[in-house]
Amino acid sequence: MSVPLLALAGLVRRYQADRPAVIDGLDFTLAAGEWIAIMGESGVGKSTLLNVIAGLDRADAGAVRVDGVELAALDDDALTLLRRQSMGFVFQAFHVLPYLSVGRNVALPLALNGVPEREIRPRVAAMLVDVGLEGMFERLPRELSGGELQRVAIARALVHRPRLVLADEPTGNLDPKSAAQVLALLGRAVRAHGGGGLLITHSRAAAASADRAYEFDGRTLVPLTVP
Repeated sequence: MSVPLLALAGLVRRYQADRPAVIDGLDFTLAAGEWIAIMGESGVGKSTLLNVIAGLDRADAGAVRVDGVELAALDDDALTLLRRQSMGFVFQAFHVLPYLSVGRNVALPLALNGVPEREIRPRVAAMLVDVGLEGMFERLPRELSGGELQRVAIARALVHRPRLVLADEPTGNLDPKSAAQVLALLGRAVRAHGGGGLLITHSRAAAASADRAYEFDGRTLVPLTVP
């Protein structure tokens, strides 16, 4: 049997010892090639869940394994390396650096991973074609629309071909047409690179773009049927 891309076992995360856990005994697996949506009320712990999966927050109990690697066994430097090489992140706020060109924003993960400069530009150019931003390498973020900025963020998240993509409300700042385009692009790109991903969203329309959808209540992920 193949190792799951992501496996959570008895996951617990609490912020105060005398308060209920934000995540309480969660079990879940994600296979390579799956694009999964997670919905839930505000404050239920969806973003905390992504932070724990990424190793930005440490679990209080239980296990998080990415491609069979137990995050609790890694020190901070090893966790940083795992995130840099194996994970891609897309957020609602884009986090595009305004003083860098589109191409240089997208190139950041490659540069951080030590990819030779002669290889970076062609890989970035190909990624920009994939996300519909062909010819925009030298454009500055201030010249782009919201939908285009989110495409830059997606290109940056995927250019190093991560195994696991984590997207936290990536369409919250977009109009419905741009949101639909970005979601379709994100889902195609995740699957095309042989990885998998989690989409955190409040939108049932966004959740419908995924292979499967779940409602998160802090303890369980309950399968949802979305139109």
